[in-house]
Amino acid sequence: MRILFLIPAAFALQGCVVGSVIDTAVDIVTLPVDVASKGVDLATTSQKEADRNYGKKVRKAEEEYGRELSEWKRACEKALTRGDDCDDRPSFEMPQ
Repeated sequence: MRILFLIPAAFALQGCVVGSVIDTAVDIVTLPVDVASKGVDLATTSQKEADRNYGKKVRKAEEEYGRELSEWKRACEKALTRGDDCDDRPSFEMPQ
């Protein structure tokens, strides 16, 4: 009686074993591709990252320009109270 139960069970479990073996084989075959693509992702800069980095550079340049402009305004006010001419106003340069 047990044999009659074990035979269908063995056939039913074969699909599970074959499926897991195939999944493992696919994982092993695709592993080098996954590793290579991860290396490329780490070595290159995406457009989103480049935009974010450029935005940081622009904000930093704007902050620096704001400090230079404030310093120029104070120096110009002092120069005008003394009767002197002001230096040229600083210009903003966009980062590359």
